[in-house]
This record gives sequence, C-alpha cells and structure tokens, in this order.
Amino acid sequence: MERVQRVVQEVAPHDSVERYTGLGVEVIEGTAKIMSPWTVAVTTAAGTRTLITRSIVIAAGARPFVPPIPGLAEVGYLTSDNIWALRALPPRLVVLGGGPIGSELTQTFARLGSRVTQVEMAPRLLMREDPEVSELVMQRFRAEGIQVLVNHQARQFVSENGEKALLAEHNGQDVRISFDAVLVAVGRVANTAGYGLEELGIPTTRARTVETNEYLQTLYPNIYAAGDVAGPFQFTHTAAHQAWYAAVNALFDPFRKFKTDYSVIPWSTFVDPEVARVGLNEQEAREKDIPHEVTVYGLDDLDRAITDGEACGFVKVLTVPGKDRILGVTIVGEHAGDLLAEYVLAMRHGLGLDKILSTIHIYPTLAEANKYAAGVWKKAHAPKQLLAWVERFHAWRRGPAGPAAEASTQEGNITS
Repeated sequence: MERVQRVVQEVAPHDSVERYTGLGVEVIEGTAKIMSPWTVAVTTAAGTRTLITRSIVIAAGARPFVPPIPGLAEVGYLTSDNIWALRALPPRLVVLGGGPIGSELTQTFARLGSRVTQVEMAPRLLMREDPEVSELVMQRFRAEGIQVLVNHQARQFVSENGEKALLAEHNGQDVRISFDAVLVAVGRVANTAGYGLEELGIPTTRARTVETNEYLQTLYPNIYAAGDVAGPFQFTHTAAHQAWYAAVNALFDPFRKFKTDYSVIPWSTFVDPEVARVGLNEQEAREKDIPHEVTVYGLDDLDRAITDGEACGFVKVLTVPGKDRILGVTIVGEHAGDLLAEYVLAMRHGLGLDKILSTIHIYPTLAEANKYAAGVWKKAHAPKQLLAWVERFHAWRRGPAGPAAEASTQEGNITS
C-alpha cells in the first residue's frame, strides 16, 4: 500500500493544479454550484465568487455505489475509493461484486495473502464479456484459492459475538460467509446531486447519469457533461475522449460542433489472465442479431506465450461474413490490453485482417498473436477455385509422375 501511495504521488502531477495553471488555466479550489445557465457560484475559504460564462462543462465524476443491504453500515465496509488506506492485510475478505473492479481487487488481495470470497448475484463473473471469457477467469481464480460464489444474493450483514458474517441466498438455501473485512464493488454511480442540476431541471437517465445529446449538450445547449457523470462508459480514456468533444463544442458552437464518436471504444479488465475488448463481442452480436463470423486463435500455440509460461487465453475476432472488416475483438491473455491496440487502430481507420496479416510482426513477441489470428481467418477464406487451379498448374510443371519419369529425372540430374 505504501508503494501504491508512492506511485499515486508520482502520477499526481499529470493532473495537478500546478500543471494546469502552467498551461494558462485559472484553477479555483472550492465548492461549486450552477446558479443559472450562465453563472456558477464557487465557495472557497476566502468567500463566495460568482463566475459568468458562455459555456459550462460538468465533469463531476462518479462514486462507488453502496447497495442498501441491511447491516452493511453497521459492520463497516471498504470501497475502491478507501481500500488504499489499509495498512494491515484482512485475513478473510469478502468482495461483493463480480464486475471488473471487484474481480481485479479479488485477485489482488488473494495474491497478497487474504482468503478471499467473491460473491456475485449473476451466474458468472464479468457478465459483459463472452461466457468462455468468464469461465477462463473463474477457473484461474479458483486455481489460486479464491472462493467464487456466483448466483449468490447478499441478504444481510450481521455481527455476532465479535464475528462478522454475510448472509446470502443460493438456490433457495441460506449461506453464511464469515469475514474480517468486506469490499463493496457492485458498480459506480454518477455524481449528479448538490451542485444545481435539480434546481435547473436538468434530467438524468435511467442509468442515473446526466442526460446529454450526441454533442454532449444537456437540456441547456451551453451546458455540457463529460466523463463518468455523463456515461455511457466509465473509463478514464473515454472521459478524455469526451472531454475533447465537450471542450471543442463549447468553444465553437454555433459555428461548428462535432458528434461524439463511440464507434471504437476499447477497454481492459486487469485480472490475470487480462481481458481486453473493442467493438462487438459474440454475445452482443447475437443479442442485436448482427450477422458475423468468428475467428479464434489460441495463445497455447504462440511461441512467446509458451516461453513466458503464459500460454493461456485466445484472440477472438468478429468480422462481417465473407469479408475481413473487423466488428470487434476480444483478447484474453498476458498484456491483452496492449495487444488490442493494433485492432483499435485497424477498426478506427478501416483496416481489415488482410492488412494485419501482411504486416511484419517481430518474432518472438505476443503481438504475433494478432497476425496469426488474421492467418486463421485467411485460411478459412482461402480461394478454393484459385488454389485448385494452382495445384493443377504445378502438377503440369512437375510433368508426368511414375518410375520412368523419376528415373529420367535422376539421370538428368547426374548428367548435369
């Protein structure tokens, strides 16, 4: 944890007041409230200051969602915000939630030495990913000694005789799970209260984010929202992506504005094996009834993965039927997020699997997996008629087969 804090301190200057001040930004530290579409009141230690502006960008972020489970507040709980303050390892840790954050922290604490029980109400972990992805991750977790409890509904937290426990329900049966600490990781909720949205009547979505249009404008065209507070994705890189659109549209509307492009959004879940994805996966394509073909290359065939002892996982590519145009990619394995970048670039600029196949990749690297996946696709789409013609052509070039022809060839070679 001390190392975590050192890294945080080293990274902090990238988003510091000093950096932005140096870039020419006026930074005011205080509590802000939107008073009207053109005024913001900021309360600081020196008093209240009213800012008058043409445009406002809301970037209030999100916070961990804490479900109203009876007894949770009484036993005390950790979230992804405050867990970094721990300085003693919990001997027994319950992680509530099977999404990316819950899964990442589950494996982290298990490898640090906690006996971890992960509780998820859904039938598998990482429900947004394809079933075989979830299964591979769950197998690894269980192999590392993690107790993964899916289809378990948390009902109540109790503390009896100094022992804390979670009471859950599984297939109609009561399950009691004792613990020393509980981490709540069931998602994050946008910060939409306390700074004037309610008073202005700015609506929120069913996902409890600020409602915006395709230009990131709210009910008031000069008030924009970006990042976790706007959704639909809660990633740092997506927030930066939206920030560009919000800032440019705020500066240049009504002369010019740009629709936010969500067509190629990548993400990664930093478990081991790592899970990374861009575009459609197989379950989404089926749900949306989008025609697709699936190509899979297993990392157990890759020399570098074998050498590193990480020959676990796969590259799965969805393409338009009969064409090499990429609809989506899922990679499971070592450095999956890094490997995905090649596909993100390809999708963003309309490059297909043929282009990836014809690109030289260094041997031996994990990046070769992308080339080999393209090779699997190419083999499945080999031009059969052309190959049959080539076969006949080379048979003709070889000449008639048989003992006499072979003897004649040998005699000719000796003469030569």
